[in-house]
Amino acid sequence: MPGPKKDLSQLCLHSITTKPWSLEEALDKYCEKGIGGISVWQNAIEKQGAKKAGKLLESYPIEVVSYVRGGFFPATSRRKRQKAIDHNKQLLEEASLIKAPLLVLVVGADPGQSLNKSRKQIQEGIEAILPMARSLGVKLGIEPLHPMYAHSRSAINTLQQANDMAESIKDAFVGLVVDVYHLWWEENLKKEIARCGKNENLFAYHISDWKAPLQDILNDRGLMGEGCIPLKKIKRWIGKAGFKGYHEVEIFSNRFWAMDQDRFLKKIIDHYIQYA
Repeated sequence: MPGPKKDLSQLCLHSITTKPWSLEEALDKYCEKGIGGISVWQNAIEKQGAKKAGKLLESYPIEVVSYVRGGFFPATSRRKRQKAIDHNKQLLEEASLIKAPLLVLVVGADPGQSLNKSRKQIQEGIEAILPMARSLGVKLGIEPLHPMYAHSRSAINTLQQANDMAESIKDAFVGLVVDVYHLWWEENLKKEIARCGKNENLFAYHISDWKAPLQDILNDRGLMGEGCIPLKKIKRWIGKAGFKGYHEVEIFSNRFWAMDQDRFLKKIIDHYIQYA
């Protein structure tokens, strides 16, 4: 006799995690397992467009948790900065069409200028798209990235920096994304997560693991339990901060993308239940 079915209603998968699958294949497989949420990456809807993707998503018993990813605001060129703002407005429209309540922001950086200058441009970029975000009902989630990405992917590298910026903007539509892969090392992480809770702006929680050794800084994330991140401790901090949202598995891995994706999905579920 099979055992009782595990409750996966609080589990969300990013479509990029099972990258070889089309959006429809991912929806079929996730819903078959009883997974509660999906965060949709832009590449997953490119072929059919946001309007058709929105209709497809509506036909499945799964919640759209977020749309990934906007941002990349800083540039030494004014023209490039305006282009980024325009692109983020387009992404907000797409998020609205697929009924995503959150646009995740990987905020960017430019190696041709100081991190402080990039941070100033990030805040200006967020403030420029904020009126549209409000009008569409799509929140903006600032996701700090590990310092190894500070040269080009993100000038915001700690949750403290992200909290500072969110508090400076001070708007209910701007909050934070806590991704354990990027933040597990931060000295005052518990304090900064509590700070998010106090401000009621903890919008998303992403999980994976940091393998040791890491073979590739981008595409070698581990399954929960494969690395050195204290996942259960961070989960407790997240809970104490009042977060009641989805636990989002976001894994970039050439190793796992090369695997049979049904087998990979089973491993995700097993590791989520045991280690996260």
